[in-house]
Amino acid sequence: MRRILQILLLFVLCYNYSCVPPEDEILTEINLDLNDKQLQKIYTFQDQAQVDSLLALFEHPDPTYRYSAAMAMASIRDAKTMKNLAGLLTDRVQKVRTAAAYAIGQMGVPEGEQFLIDGFDSADTLGLYKASNGAILEAIGRCGNEQSLQFLSTIQTYTAQDTALLEGQAWGIYRFATRKMAIPEGTNRMVEFVKNTSFPNSARFVAANYLYRAKNISLDSVQVQTLAQLLEKEEDPRIRMTTAIALGKSKQAAALKALTSQFAKEQDYRVKCNILRALGNFPYAEMQGLFFELIANSNKTLAKCASSFFVEHGESRDARVYWRKARDLGNFETKLNMLKAANRHMPAVYEEYKWLINNDLKLIYQDTTNLVYHRAEALRGLAEFSWNYKYLNDQIITSKNPILRTAAMEGIASIISNPKFDANFGVSRTRVKTEIVAMLSNYMELGDAGVMAIAAGVLANPKLNLKEAYTNSSFLFLAKRSLALPQETETLYAIEKAIAYFDDKEYEPKQPKFNHPFEWKQLEGVTTNSKAIVETSKGNFTLQFYPLDAPASVANFIKLSQQGFYNDKTFHRVVPNFVIQVGCPRGDGYGSLDYTIRSEVPLRHYDDGGYVGMASAGKNTEGTQWFVTHSPTPHLDGNYTIFAKVVEGMDVVHKIQVGDTIESVKLLL
Repeated sequence: MRRILQILLLFVLCYNYSCVPPEDEILTEINLDLNDKQLQKIYTFQDQAQVDSLLALFEHPDPTYRYSAAMAMASIRDAKTMKNLAGLLTDRVQKVRTAAAYAIGQMGVPEGEQFLIDGFDSADTLGLYKASNGAILEAIGRCGNEQSLQFLSTIQTYTAQDTALLEGQAWGIYRFATRKMAIPEGTNRMVEFVKNTSFPNSARFVAANYLYRAKNISLDSVQVQTLAQLLEKEEDPRIRMTTAIALGKSKQAAALKALTSQFAKEQDYRVKCNILRALGNFPYAEMQGLFFELIANSNKTLAKCASSFFVEHGESRDARVYWRKARDLGNFETKLNMLKAANRHMPAVYEEYKWLINNDLKLIYQDTTNLVYHRAEALRGLAEFSWNYKYLNDQIITSKNPILRTAAMEGIASIISNPKFDANFGVSRTRVKTEIVAMLSNYMELGDAGVMAIAAGVLANPKLNLKEAYTNSSFLFLAKRSLALPQETETLYAIEKAIAYFDDKEYEPKQPKFNHPFEWKQLEGVTTNSKAIVETSKGNFTLQFYPLDAPASVANFIKLSQQGFYNDKTFHRVVPNFVIQVGCPRGDGYGSLDYTIRSEVPLRHYDDGGYVGMASAGKNTEGTQWFVTHSPTPHLDGNYTIFAKVVEGMDVVHKIQVGDTIESVKLLL
């Protein structure tokens, strides 16, 4: 009898666990493998936006394919699939739920809110679905209303151990803020997050970014004091750099004291840059001494940040000082900023000094031995004296270099967009405006993508109301027909927006038609450990690919690198403590090749420096340009493809300046 019972018990155990026939197994693991043919099909469906084929996979017994199909929808963003995605919010596999929540949030439409609320597992007392519940909270921030924001802001039940839920709450409130929705309760909750050092840094970091990015929020004196103390003691530089901006926005005396104190001992130049930006909110007279000292700093990025202070916040009484100091500076970018500041703030009555400043800028521009980007910056400096508009126009018409033409066009745009336009030209304002209006329509005939895009942007600016100066918009339609597509899609968008403005219509850009399928053979041998060494004029940095997140972007980068496309390309854009950008054939940011690739936006956050993303003019407009972040940039999440991360050589990334070049890219596949 005992033997029979043992056999029966063994049978029960075998039936419940190890001996279930394979066809009846319930799969719960997600296994992403680039060699998986079904997974390759899903990536291809995503690349070609084959929505129906992806929806059919929502019922697949393997969660790997349900997950991948849902994640594909996050990039495609077809709002008609929300109801189907909502069905996956109750999937037995948490990662599938998470992917569905993310995809619904990516749609960014109000209808998604109720699906997400219904999908939140409030009965999850065992915490089995904390991650997916957290993803739902973040997704609500992308599409919810103020009532949901109020609810999200007042949740107090999550403990320090509820990492995923705390992150979800913080991200949700942050996402509301990026949609220009912020309430005092949300701000209070985010201050609580930042100051509570027992909370995970991943959540505190998000809260600090909220305080940095949210518009029209106010901090009381107690909160400012809390953040001031935090700035001094915080170990995470990501939190220090965002807390600095938040303190600066308060404009309180306690904030000023904390910022100047921290600047003196801060070792991370990125934090120092943000402190300098924050100090721009305080009286010029109290700040000028520090900034004058820093314009000669050996750290070029820090010196550039300091000189930008005088461009933005300088005063006329010191304009001659800016000019004199500019002449003594060896760092060209800082020198040009100080000349720009002098030109902007020098009173018109000092004609002799105006002449000297503009002569210095013209000499820099006309000296062809200077780096072309420095010559371009000199043109932007000349634009600070509005009467240089004719000189800038001549450069647009005669220059053979697109970088210089674009800079001159940016100068014309800044002149006519200046709120002081009438005062700058006095009795001549009507005549000059008429001249510039004629110039703008002429620029649309030049066939230069950069010039045309900037000119169209001026024409579409409702504050300038320039459409009344034209009898019709036929010149815009002619310009549109002249474009080489799809590589000039960014210019197309600018012109179409101007046409819509002239016709009193709302503008919604049409995405480029699918034109560049990627082939899986380009990814042969590629794994999640595959890397590329980017050899630059400042040294090397190594990036590691994310082929499971962005296979088409990785394939595109590999193919271009193998062709030598990136060799000798310049870093045409460097924004201190933000990004370095490269890959433009024109060198001014308006160039590409004759194709576009699809946006691929996996569930990743730009929550650290070193992420490598694709530059974009809108959904599915990516091509050859890419960037590397200096520091966290979570406002880019969900809109800019992340296809790699720098794993070695971030010190080189931080050294790169405008005009530095890629010498070669070596692939380690």
